[in-house]
Amino acid sequence: MLKLGIVLCTLAAVCSAAPSPRGPWFGPRPGPRIVGGEPVDISQYPWQISLQVLGFHGCGGSIISPTWVLTAAHCVDSLPTVLFSVRAGTSTRESGGTVYDAAGYVEHDGFSFATADFDIAVVEISGSFSFDSNVQVLCATLSAAYQYKHSAVSLGTSEPAAGTAVTITGWGDLSEGGTSPHQLQAVTTNVVSRDSCNVSYGGQITERMICAGDPQGGKDACQGDSGGPLVVDSTQYGVVSWGNGCANASYPGVYSNVAALRSWITENSGV
Repeated sequence: MLKLGIVLCTLAAVCSAAPSPRGPWFGPRPGPRIVGGEPVDISQYPWQISLQVLGFHGCGGSIISPTWVLTAAHCVDSLPTVLFSVRAGTSTRESGGTVYDAAGYVEHDGFSFATADFDIAVVEISGSFSFDSNVQVLCATLSAAYQYKHSAVSLGTSEPAAGTAVTITGWGDLSEGGTSPHQLQAVTTNVVSRDSCNVSYGGQITERMICAGDPQGGKDACQGDSGGPLVVDSTQYGVVSWGNGCANASYPGVYSNVAALRSWITENSGV
């Protein structure tokens, strides 16, 4: 708990200049959660996990192999591995499914809270993921093109074009400063071009980031959604990272660009 306090105090001094992560309760400037979405079942998004801190939901994440999870660097923030666990196979926040201890993690050494660039991490679990065969059968019948192994999500190798419909899932707040749901939520919105997003954010959007949102606002990720997946069908293209406010029409959500960071993921997880 001492380190948590140190992290909070240190980051408080710089938070006014830093991007606002959509992260766990120990983050520096919490943002919002899934806004404008609807309740969904884990069978629809079987790769979704809850990255827990001391047994409580902190961030989202996605299963990328039987032993590895993809999440955001600001979700782990150099904290001791012993604080983390992964809850998988449940639609309900902090109950159900199976909980796995974290065996270790790697966060990108280029990440900083000041820029939110390179906001990506991989977490290894103790043991391996195991899911009910009915869930695997359900997922396999959605499309012959979808291939699931231990309900892992596929990772994108190219950046989605502006206007592409994308879906974000998580247990984050339902409105900026609002309450968090017990049931998993999903929202579908659209990729915003990097040039347009950079106009909103004054040039802060790098090649390691993609943006998504609706022109009228109202659909976004939020506090507690950090680290969760942005997907097209069963392929992940983004990791919930940061944004100015929640579901603000003037400020799209910002996500770590999986395609741009794909080689780093492979190097550190073997996936």
